[in-house]
Amino acid sequence: MNGIKLLLITGVLFIAVYFYVRLRNSLFDLFLLLVFISAAIFFILFPESSNRLAHQLGVGRGADLVFYTSILIFWFVILKLYGRIRKLEQIITTLLRKQTLDEAGKE
Repeated sequence: MNGIKLLLITGVLFIAVYFYVRLRNSLFDLFLLLVFISAAIFFILFPESSNRLAHQLGVGRGADLVFYTSILIFWFVILKLYGRIRKLEQIITTLLRKQTLDEAGKE
């Protein structure tokens, strides 16, 4: 195992431990984390398998396949976070309206 593989696996495991500590309440999130971490370690240890999969899917290199799928995952996460922010904004607005009406009614 060369230096870059060791560095990448260490980084992936660090991310896995960090998110495990933060997400330990959600079983589905932990399952997804395990799947992504396993895939990352597999492709780090066996990079030729990502090249084979990329060629089967019509992509030139395994690195390109990883890059393209990362973009899709990135956009999914961005949209999910945007939806969560919008929901929180609506909850805050509802709570503030209720609090304002309650305070106005006391006077």
